[in-house]
Amino acid sequence: MRKLVYYIGMTIDGFIAGPDGSVDFFPVTQDVLDFIVEDYPDALPTHVREQFGVDVPNPNFDAGVQGRLTYEPALEIGITSPYAHLRQYVVSETMESPDPAVEIISADVAGRIRELKAENGKDIYLMGGARLAGALLPEIDALVVKLYPVVAGAGTPLFTTDFSPTHFELTGNRALRNGTVILTYDRK
Repeated sequence: MRKLVYYIGMTIDGFIAGPDGSVDFFPVTQDVLDFIVEDYPDALPTHVREQFGVDVPNPNFDAGVQGRLTYEPALEIGITSPYAHLRQYVVSETMESPDPAVEIISADVAGRIRELKAENGKDIYLMGGARLAGALLPEIDALVVKLYPVVAGAGTPLFTTDFSPTHFELTGNRALRNGTVILTYDRK
């Protein structure tokens, strides 16, 4: 069975974006870029893969799911299929698909994720955002958190959900030179 993996960058104080949705304050240094390109190239948008000359098979994921707010920045720059190297799903009750390669999930999101998890294939990349991650918390099988050495003070938390203690087990940690730590967790 495939896993739903929440692969995300986060500040020391638990935020995945600033109050305005910005992420440009994360210190994405060369060692972080090297990690992403070597270990998670499938998590890079297709146009970024092209800029970095990344032309490798997807090692981790063959599908990606994101919320509307996570998808909108691509639309703002005219990209309707930002992860053309993955099967793409956007969760939204209000939007229609602007691209045949993007499936909109507008109802029974957890049920659709369970269907995808039951299929054969690689894992499913949960791209964000916090509300979607909170709604899918019962379905998340693993977390890969890039813990950046920065405190934001406010912003979008890792999860937005009701109080719901969910236990995960640390299965890996890797410190990069600039102080970013990659933490891997599996559901207990």
